[in-house]
Amino acid sequence: MISTRGRYALRVMLDLAENNNGEYIPLKDIAERQEISKKYLEIIVKDMVTGGLIHGASGKGGGYKLVKKPEKYTVGEILELMEGTLNSVVCLADKNYKCDRKKICKTLPMWKEFDGIVHDYFYGKRLTDLL
Repeated sequence: MISTRGRYALRVMLDLAENNNGEYIPLKDIAERQEISKKYLEIIVKDMVTGGLIHGASGKGGGYKLVKKPEKYTVGEILELMEGTLNSVVCLADKNYKCDRKKICKTLPMWKEFDGIVHDYFYGKRLTDLL
């Protein structure tokens, strides 16, 4: 399940893309337009800056803007940064997970196929596809 962190991060990215005028966009403006708590967005955008999705600047004229052009972002990269792995089961999500049944598991191929569908779907969607 995609949490509010992932969904709100997508909304922030879309807001930044839609309101891009070359200047930094204040977080209070994004919060107002998106009807999301500014305090909650502060936590989310910090991770987005650290993860390299957006730039942040403080002080007068500060705010946030995209690092790349909107068409260069995939929904998958945004969601994985905010949510972690999009894998459905721990044996596929954690490379160090030891499962004694891996070689005989009859459901593992299904989970691999499902995860491939999810990955291809989200990485096949660009931010601009949502605008």
